[in-house]
Amino acid sequence: MEWWDILSRTLASEFSDIPDLEHGVRVAVRLLLAAVLGGVLGYEREYKGKAAGLRTHMLVSLGAALFVLVPLEAGMPIGDVSRVMQGIVTGIGFLGAGTILKGSSFEDVKGLTTAAGIWLTAAIGVATGLGHESTAVVTTLFALAIFMLMPALEQHAARRAAATQKKGRDRDEAP
Repeated sequence: MEWWDILSRTLASEFSDIPDLEHGVRVAVRLLLAAVLGGVLGYEREYKGKAAGLRTHMLVSLGAALFVLVPLEAGMPIGDVSRVMQGIVTGIGFLGAGTILKGSSFEDVKGLTTAAGIWLTAAIGVATGLGHESTAVVTTLFALAIFMLMPALEQHAARRAAATQKKGRDRDEAP
């Protein structure tokens, strides 16, 4: 039975990063909340038929939370964790850039809002991973409001701009 003792000691040491139930609950809550908040934004994007939807936003938020949570759990100084966050911001920038499509004209650019949403979702994950759950929840609510309310404002602005241009053309064509 010596091999069994070696196996059990090895497994116990490999899973010793969570020393007690309280600590385990704290880690689980942060990771679960990151996934849920990312999912809230992802669901809205999925509902609108955007390229990056539910799973993408959940994974971005969860990954960002894990990237800051693990170094904190390992006892890394906050200055070093800030370098981890810089890497997250850069990496997510590349992921977001992949969602941007440029059309034939200067105005024909698609995916900027999706890219910005992915970037913000990573920031929400970082906040959650650092233990700033309230900030992450409030930011998610603000983002959701922007996603839901701003399209109507943009349409209003576009209608006004079109009406102003039409008045200008009519004035130029008048005898």
